[in-house]
Order: sequence, then structure tokens, then C-alpha cells
Amino acid sequence: MSKVLEQKQQVVAEVKEKLNTSVSTVVTDYRGLSVAEVTELRKQLREAGVEYQVLKNTLVRRATGEVGLSEMDQFLTGPTAIAFSKEDVVAPAKVLHNFAKEHKNLEIKGAIVEGAVVGPDKVKEIASLPSREGLLSMLLSVLQAPVRNFAYVVKAVADQQEQPEAASAE
Repeated sequence: MSKVLEQKQQVVAEVKEKLNTSVSTVVTDYRGLSVAEVTELRKQLREAGVEYQVLKNTLVRRATGEVGLSEMDQFLTGPTAIAFSKEDVVAPAKVLHNFAKEHKNLEIKGAIVEGAVVGPDKVKEIASLPSREGLLSMLLSVLQAPVRNFAYVVKAVADQQEQPEAASAE
């Protein structure tokens, strides 16, 4: 009996650690997915750097209560699998949302995004955001635009000054 209790306490401790270190945690209902579909989903999530686990709701409720995220308990009903991402906020939402489009049996219940509990509609909004790399490339192009435009103006002025000199030399 004490061995079982120790194992449950260990699982609660692991879930607490994951909740504390994750920037994004998405709760899903995987009921109705075949083994092959779940395997494919796990593969896609793993490639995105996301950990996906099937966990007991009661143990997750204990962990959320201990880390102060009890609002998440509303999503912990029925078969539950949770995606944890330590690096990218958008990755789990994007992968799960795209997978749910193709496989209607996957249901996104809700999420914790940077410490805030959000519903499935907000997860869909987050999934539509570009990835971190995409946002960084957009920022870089915005920062480069003034320098690039300045370089074009300087080149145009230099070309204009060369044309009258070339015409007078002939």
C-alpha cells in the first residue's frame, strides 16, 4: 500500500515540476483516436519539442492545487492527455490544433499559457500565431527595413551623380 502511495506522490511531484517549468501546457481528450493516430500525434509533438503524457485526473488535480492553478481542474474530466512545452508557447497549441483539424476525435479542452488558464477558443487563437522563429524573422525584417531603404536612397543618389558626370565626359 505504501509503495502505491509513494508512486502517486512521485507522479504528483513530476507533474508539479512540469507545470512550473512549462511555458505552455495543453489539456486534450484523446478518446476515439486509434493507436496509430496517437503515435503519429506523439511523433509530431516530439519533433516540436513537446512532451505528451496520459495522466490520471486526480493526480493532476493534486499537482494543480499545489502550484496554485486550480482553475485548470475544470478541464480534467474524462480521458486526459497533457502536452508540456518548456520552450515554445505556440508549438503545442499549433501541433494539436492542426492534428485536431484532421482527426475530429482529438478535443482540446484548455491550456495554461505562461501561467494563465485559457479555454479551447484561446488555444485556437494561439495556434494561429507564428512560431517563435517566425516572429523573430518578422522582427528582424522590420528592423532591417529602414537600413535597407537608406541604402537604396544612397545608391540612387550616387547613380544620379554618376549619370551627369558620364554625360559631360562624352
